[in-house]
Amino acid sequence: MKRIEVEQRAIFVGLAGSHGYGLNRPSSDYDYRGVFIAPKRYYFGFDHIEQKDAGWDEPGIFPFLDGNKDTVIYELRKIIQLLSGANPNVLELLWLNEYPVLTKVGQHLIHHKQLFLSKKVKHTYSGYAFAQIKKMESHRKWLLHPPQSKPLPSDFGIEEATLGKDELNAFLEYLYLLIRGRIEFLSEAEQLYQLLTADIDFKGVLKQYTLPDEILYYTQNLTNSHKDFIRLLQKNQSYQVALREWKAYLSWQENRNPARAEMERKSGFDLKHGMHCIRLLRSGVEILRTGEVIVDRRIVGDAQDLRAILNGEYSYEQVMKMAEDLVAQMESVYQESTLPQKPDLEQINELCMELVEMQGW
Repeated sequence: MKRIEVEQRAIFVGLAGSHGYGLNRPSSDYDYRGVFIAPKRYYFGFDHIEQKDAGWDEPGIFPFLDGNKDTVIYELRKIIQLLSGANPNVLELLWLNEYPVLTKVGQHLIHHKQLFLSKKVKHTYSGYAFAQIKKMESHRKWLLHPPQSKPLPSDFGIEEATLGKDELNAFLEYLYLLIRGRIEFLSEAEQLYQLLTADIDFKGVLKQYTLPDEILYYTQNLTNSHKDFIRLLQKNQSYQVALREWKAYLSWQENRNPARAEMERKSGFDLKHGMHCIRLLRSGVEILRTGEVIVDRRIVGDAQDLRAILNGEYSYEQVMKMAEDLVAQMESVYQESTLPQKPDLEQINELCMELVEMQGW
């Protein structure tokens, strides 16, 4: 869709990112996030759109978005799906301080923001925080012990033909389908079924981590595979993981912000990832405790503390200890939280239809 079409049907656009958190500096970019409702043909025809995240140099009606590459405007159904899943990056959009664009329809969505809060925030906020920790650990490893050369198949005992990426993925897809087939027998236990089929990315796990030795024999029997194939599979997975890390290392070196890289070199870890890790965990605890999302950290009173992490005033060990304590705190607050176990999807579905009808075609 053209930019002007999206903007004409936008129900809100908010100022997010560092400005939303109250952590912006003079050099900080402006991150705009919003919601629009697609035209009729996208609901009843073959056209499909989930979000608009490029093309802001096209003609538009909101001057503040001109040329801004840090802008994403989600289609209503996409953002409703993300909100229902307690996605931290999207959930906060209903609690922002500043909305340069806000229509009556947008106000109606924001008015019902409590519908999207559930105990699921424990898993999503801690999950996003752990993703920041993983990046911190990867970057720290590259800083302290940078890889010296590109991995070769021979480094992993692969002397002859290797499995192609397509072959490897085809087998893992087959293994995933077998696992899912076994899980479907658990359909009576609804929560467990949902957890295993929706909340765990089995494909991602299978592709990212090598199969441990202790389950190779079981996998061989489960898939009726030849023993040599399974061994070659494991070697190829190890090689692909190492190759992926090498490419990530090269990309990291090439694309690092110079100022951020210098702070990372001095402190020994990525300060921005450290700050976001702590912010996410604190936010998760607050939501479980209060039933509110507090985006602006100046309101909470920890903006200066988060800035201190960004400025390198805390060591890697101190930030990791903070994270460990917050994870334990979140577990305790989770047990006491009065939030529902999961959102009411029926009410959310009704809200989605109301919003579309309010907007009209």
